[in-house]
Amino acid sequence: MSYNWGPHYLVPTEVIKTYSGSVLLREEYNEALLYKELEELGFTGRIARVNNPWYYRKKNTDTWIQIGESQDEHRFFPVRWDTTNLENGQYEVMGLMHIFIEEEKDSKGKAIARENIVEVTVEN
Repeated sequence: MSYNWGPHYLVPTEVIKTYSGSVLLREEYNEALLYKELEELGFTGRIARVNNPWYYRKKNTDTWIQIGESQDEHRFFPVRWDTTNLENGQYEVMGLMHIFIEEEKDSKGKAIARENIVEVTVEN
């Protein structure tokens, strides 16, 4: 069974779907559900760190362009996205959250990742 631990995209309000200028991207995850998934996967170690790179692409294209990345869990992995130089239109934004686990029996450790993709409109 897969647990939906995240990442979960945070928006300032439910109605913001149109972005202009500088936008603060943030995500969170559910730690309790994450530990359930780690247990199901047989991972017994502790979470060593969480890294969340952010990407965007024009809708209906294939290549993701990195916006930035954050390990600042206490501020919900914030990255500022400057849309000023983008042409107006539909875009997708992806947060690709990586969870790194330290296990006593495995000196290399392990990692899992999940993505969250949201559609937005850029109007500058």
